[in-house]
Amino acid sequence: MEIMHRLCQIRKQRGFSQAQIANILNTTQQQYSKYENGVHEIPVRHIVVLCRFYGISADWILGLSEEKPERS
Repeated sequence: MEIMHRLCQIRKQRGFSQAQIANILNTTQQQYSKYENGVHEIPVRHIVVLCRFYGISADWILGLSEEKPERS
């Protein structure tokens, strides 16, 4: 549950649309929306890509750390 909220939070904080992030993940906006809405679980490979893209820890996305990522 925490993952979907954090995916949405970091995307909005950094000023990206769902379509832009979907493009980075080589998926559709509709599929990415399902990750943010908790309809489907996001694959680990996508989490890795997003961590590298945003320059953040997987621990934060997964809800294992409360340390908020810095704004970029």
